[in-house]
Amino acid sequence: LRRIIIMSSMEEVETEETVTCLHITLYHPCQEEKQVFRSLKFHKRERCRVDEVAKFGRDSNICHYNLMDTRVSRVQFTLQFFRQLNSSEFGFEIKNMSKKTKLLVDNVELDYLNKIDLPWKCIIRFGDYQLLMQRQDGESVDYFEICFELSQASLLQERHPPSLQPIPECGMFPSLVYSQGVKPVEMDENDL
Repeated sequence: LRRIIIMSSMEEVETEETVTCLHITLYHPCQEEKQVFRSLKFHKRERCRVDEVAKFGRDSNICHYNLMDTRVSRVQFTLQFFRQLNSSEFGFEIKNMSKKTKLLVDNVELDYLNKIDLPWKCIIRFGDYQLLMQRQDGESVDYFEICFELSQASLLQERHPPSLQPIPECGMFPSLVYSQGVKPVEMDENDL
């Protein structure tokens, strides 16, 4: 009899549904002096309904997420949560709402009212703003979450480290050779 009671109580326990979360790391070179992100809550997941469009911009009457900067448009861009056609996968679509400023999603340039599906991980840029967006997949069809982090360093340097120029076998850089008036000569391996 005791075994039946335990099984019965286990069946009544609700399973917890995971929620898709968009992690957004923000960077602006003047954040310390201008506090352009001061209205955002950092390190705290904010729950949003899937039928809401998340708006980012300077107008606090319209936007969910305010950027405290007069150079930012009233509504800079929007994020819309959606489910892929014939799939159980979720994603986000970003739309540029600024008539003045182009929005860069990695290397894709969006003009006013242009939109694109966000890759799993990408950098969004406009003006001096850099936003690294990373999606953490979940199962919920009712909600998604947004979580903000603040970066002290440019996200472009972090994502694209400086490339190192290889040193040729002769030990001299081509720029030094050219500056001394010596031109490169093509040789066959057998001539060595």
